[in-house]
Amino acid sequence: MLVVDPIDGTRPALAGLEACCVSVAAAPLRDGVTMGDVSVGCVVEIPSGVVFLAERGAGLVESPPVRLSANDRLERMFWTYGFRGRPARPTAEVLADLIDASSVGGATFELGAASFDMTRIVTGQLDAYVEPGPRLVADVPGMREEFERVGGGAVLNNSPYDLAAAVLFLEEAGAEVTDAYGRSLADRPLLGAAAEFQMSVVAASNAALHQRVLACVHDGVRRVSG
Repeated sequence: MLVVDPIDGTRPALAGLEACCVSVAAAPLRDGVTMGDVSVGCVVEIPSGVVFLAERGAGLVESPPVRLSANDRLERMFWTYGFRGRPARPTAEVLADLIDASSVGGATFELGAASFDMTRIVTGQLDAYVEPGPRLVADVPGMREEFERVGGGAVLNNSPYDLAAAVLFLEEAGAEVTDAYGRSLADRPLLGAAAEFQMSVVAASNAALHQRVLACVHDGVRRVSG
């Protein structure tokens, strides 16, 4: 079975920017298939044709040089997040400590494509990717309605097809990838695009940075929850 996102980063592609990819994940065709069943993940940058290809248990089959950052300081962190379809005020509040910490000595970006964002961690261009949306929907009363208001009636967070290939690639490269609670994504359903199938993500180049980012996300969700 192939799970395909033919253009991850539609808006960057329309704008002629480089942050757009084709994402393909292969998994067994069976009932109850999960993210952990993905056996091969491939992300291809559309403008450049650069390939990020990994096989579970076999490592990286094709990739640019792996340069996972050793930075574990929030103040020096180069990182990215997603705002498309997310209500700006609560999302920014969850991320506020990270944005402020990295504002001068690091950098924040909204690049518009989850698979592009995540593969930048392997190239060493970014230290982390943070996407708390589904946790906000799950944990904060009334937040689903806010997401639906911004999303034109739909909840727009990362679906399995956005993440399946990139998550496997990062795991095989040695990066840290969990949801915004710090839990593995392996047991999450691979098929489905409705809100209940969408996944939060915290991905980082190393374990120490991952834990510091998670702590800030936990604090941010508590602030929004009141």
